[in-house]
Amino acid sequence: MVALDYKQITRAYAILSPMYDLLFERVFHPGRVAAVQLLDVKPNDIVLEVGIGTGLNLPLYPQDCHLVGIDLSRPMLSKAEEKVRDYGMTNVTIKEMDASKLEFPDAHFDHVLATYVISAVPEPVQVLQEIKRVCKKKGHIVILNHFKSENPVVGTMEELIAPLCTRLGFKTDLRLMPVLKAAQLIPEQLHRVNMLNGWRLVRCLNE
Repeated sequence: MVALDYKQITRAYAILSPMYDLLFERVFHPGRVAAVQLLDVKPNDIVLEVGIGTGLNLPLYPQDCHLVGIDLSRPMLSKAEEKVRDYGMTNVTIKEMDASKLEFPDAHFDHVLATYVISAVPEPVQVLQEIKRVCKKKGHIVILNHFKSENPVVGTMEELIAPLCTRLGFKTDLRLMPVLKAAQLIPEQLHRVNMLNGWRLVRCLNE
């Protein structure tokens, strides 16, 4: 698997931040809606969104929950903070943070969401382990991401373009089940979403 590094990620998303919403909002919107719904957020729940980016998910959350959104990219977070102000959301906190070293106590959040981020971090297993650590027992961990196809032809193509994609800040050769197994997460629900059902939506119950 081709490796990412933090310099690649921060550089790529600094470049992408001005045009991110234009490029990705409509294309990935169905998956985002389904992911937030799968969290099953109840009133006054405390939710962590890892990799909140420009805040495209913000309007999808119930107004009666408490949301903390983190991201490594300051330019992306600036866009999210603008949305928080524009929407008048007093229930949202935005923080710049490394997802592999979450600055929260154990079992702090009722649910955790990570959309389009697990393939865009250098250490996906460590990020998932941190997500598991800060999520309360029986809490929902929802992951929405592209993972390497089980189709041999498509999978080979994803391996071939992986070096190029790492320059853009994400992996195309990340495999779903080995990553979940290494993080000791068992999928409770698994769906395919977005164009050509090419993205996986996974919900794990934090046991």
